[in-house]
Amino acid sequence: MTDHFAIDAATKRLQAALDGLESAVEAKLETTARALGLADQLHLLDTDRARLASDLDHAAARSKSLETTNREIAQRLDIAMESIRSVITVQER
Repeated sequence: MTDHFAIDAATKRLQAALDGLESAVEAKLETTARALGLADQLHLLDTDRARLASDLDHAAARSKSLETTNREIAQRLDIAMESIRSVITVQER
């Protein structure tokens, strides 16, 4: 009978060890899956960051171009207004 109890105890310890191993493997698989998910998210964020940086560069260049055009138009309007004033002044005399 003593051998029977020893075998039962060893079997229970073996089963407990196998259960622990199974839990550890499942935890490792979950951790790996989360890490892969985070890596995918990081890649997507990096892609978005690169796209946004490119968009920002294009917007800044467009803004600079619009500012230059605005200055040129303002200068032309000033010249046109001065010409109109000159014509009016000449007409009034």
